[in-house]
Amino acid sequence: MSQKAYLTILKIGIFLSFASLFLIFKNLLFPFITSKQIYFNILIEVLFVFWAVFIIKYPEYRPKNNLITSGLIAFFAAVLISCFFSIDFNLSFWGDIERMLGWFHLAHFLVFYFIIITVMRTWRDWKIFFIISIICASIVSLYGLANLHYSTIGNTAYVSGYLIFNIYFALLLFFREKDPVFKWFYLAAVPIMLLEFKKANTSGAIVGLGVSIIFLFLLGALNKNKKIKFSSLAVSALLVLLIFLVYTNRDSRIVKNNSILSLSRQITFQKDTFQTRLISWRAAQKYFSQNKSHLFFGTGYGNYAIIFDKYFEPSFYDHTRVETYFDRAHNNLIDIAATTGIVGLLAYLSILVFTLIYLIKLYRQDKIELIEFSLLICLGIAYFVQNLVVFDSLVTYISLMMALGYIYWLNQRRDEEEEEKAIEDREFDNKEIYSLVWIGGIILIIIYQFNINPVKMLKGTIDGQVAFAKGNIEEGVEIYQRALNYDTPIDRDSRDSFVRSIYSNYSGLSALEKTNAQEILDYAIIQAQKNVKYNPRDSLMQTQLAYILDAAARFNSDSPQTFYFYSDQSLESINKAIAASPGRINIYFIKAQIELGRGEKEKAIETLKYAVNLNDNYYDSFCRLARVYMMLGQVANSYEYFDQCLDKGGAALLDSPDLVRLLLNNYTSLGDVERSIKLCERLTILEKENPQNWIDLAKLCAGAGYNEKAIEAAKKAGELDPSLQGAVEEFVDKIPRTTPPTENANLR
Repeated sequence: MSQKAYLTILKIGIFLSFASLFLIFKNLLFPFITSKQIYFNILIEVLFVFWAVFIIKYPEYRPKNNLITSGLIAFFAAVLISCFFSIDFNLSFWGDIERMLGWFHLAHFLVFYFIIITVMRTWRDWKIFFIISIICASIVSLYGLANLHYSTIGNTAYVSGYLIFNIYFALLLFFREKDPVFKWFYLAAVPIMLLEFKKANTSGAIVGLGVSIIFLFLLGALNKNKKIKFSSLAVSALLVLLIFLVYTNRDSRIVKNNSILSLSRQITFQKDTFQTRLISWRAAQKYFSQNKSHLFFGTGYGNYAIIFDKYFEPSFYDHTRVETYFDRAHNNLIDIAATTGIVGLLAYLSILVFTLIYLIKLYRQDKIELIEFSLLICLGIAYFVQNLVVFDSLVTYISLMMALGYIYWLNQRRDEEEEEKAIEDREFDNKEIYSLVWIGGIILIIIYQFNINPVKMLKGTIDGQVAFAKGNIEEGVEIYQRALNYDTPIDRDSRDSFVRSIYSNYSGLSALEKTNAQEILDYAIIQAQKNVKYNPRDSLMQTQLAYILDAAARFNSDSPQTFYFYSDQSLESINKAIAASPGRINIYFIKAQIELGRGEKEKAIETLKYAVNLNDNYYDSFCRLARVYMMLGQVANSYEYFDQCLDKGGAALLDSPDLVRLLLNNYTSLGDVERSIKLCERLTILEKENPQNWIDLAKLCAGAGYNEKAIEAAKKAGELDPSLQGAVEEFVDKIPRTTPPTENANLR
């Protein structure tokens, strides 16, 4: 083929990469991730065939020596090396389904970069590339504004990082464009993206964009025009002052009522998400102070979870009770340093340093205007700052490779444009045919084995989940078995899903023929063991193995020998999970459950008491221990912990109406109005259609002086039972229309 044909195919291919932004195949597991990454992988693998043959036939098009390229190669090589030193090679090399960011997937972005710098050889090429990018970003933004705040991308942090790149791409086009019509077309995209950026409301991205804007005006001080220079400095100073005033007065009415200024309220070191990140970062510091052997190559790319688990702090639960498993540091530098070591971190930083060196060189040589220099510098600042509290994803990797490729082109453009004119077409020869066939054949195998088969597995996983949701256990098992028979390197999450489905539907196993049910349990155990084998120090996988082994033990409670065969293994697994993450409280709950099943009541109590002592604010522990004491008939001890359970906010954990009613009767008899109200409120949630619960709540609230709450509860009783309307009106008329100042504070 002619060089023009190759260039056309490759350019169309990289333009088609933007289609990944809009793909959400809901019949796949983790559709926002898998739909995009697998499509991108297949596209890049197909393009790789043409690119490889193209640079073999036309060596003049091969990428030139460049420090940015060298830095990228060094970083991807460091990530690859870390895989072989990894605690979990499978996770490092292949990644998991939730992220799809193993080295195999990352390598596609490097190929994407090489294709870009090979075929994007003129400003016209780059102009089209940027236009397509900002059109796609505008569509993503409009979709998000009209629908969900995470748009088609699936995560607000990913949306924000992606929009930062495209806001700067649009500004770049605006200042480069000579035609006034097109010039304003580019600028019109910016407010659309900013509106979606505001809706995403991601603190790190807000700070990153804000800092970059300040630097944009600071860089204006480099202008030779004195008026522009001093004006830029003045604007920078005013922006800093404004940000300081807004931030220090973020609780004022003016700030609260302004949609833009109110963004400052999201930026606080006291925010729960920031506090949980601090805990994560401290874990990395502790890990490497005690594990010097991982200093150079880290724990293996993607293996941050083992660090986070090992030094998980029980205080984490003070900030959130959900999403307590971090597989990323939520700080790109810490994550890279922890998982790829000093070697990986230095390689990553070299990319940024080399990029800065080239931009300064280009500016000093007058090869780019000040505004373009400033925009590219500030884009880098925004990207770097926002990544201090997040990590890269497909959409930011695509945009990053575009930005780096553009800077590469700025440095090489004159040589490339002159060289392209001098290259002559060559005949379609045997060497080209053989190259296409051999490289194409290898790529077809890769596409089928590592993309098509995973798609079948992912679809099968969803089909299996649907079958289980319908109560068709045997059908669900068969579907999962077919899915896992594809034996892909990313089966981990599918196995995880299957094992969860089994112990979540444990009661349904009793309806099956015992031999079949036992086979299903044993198959689930095998899948859990396969996941543990990747990394025996994986606390989450050891916990899951303990869960399914305990289910098998309980299923065989009529056979002591079989029961203890499974139960002993379950106890061993949960102890390994605790050793891997000693500060994670919920694991102790599972251990206590296993001990209770074994009849080891005192051990279960001691286990739960230890959990209680890990964090005095975590009401789950108090509620759990109280229920166990109640189950064992130790009523006095039970109420001691139920007091704490209710006082700390644990009423929502009580799911049995009978238990809640028992507790309510006890606290009512003791005259404990506050706890009685909490329990009565819980009953109105568990039994929403029972008017008596609302009547009781109304009486309790009225007696405690919570007048408005009493009226609200009485009216609700009247709505549920119209025959009570007369009594409700009489009750309401007797209540004064004043609200004690402590009402709202004490009700829940």
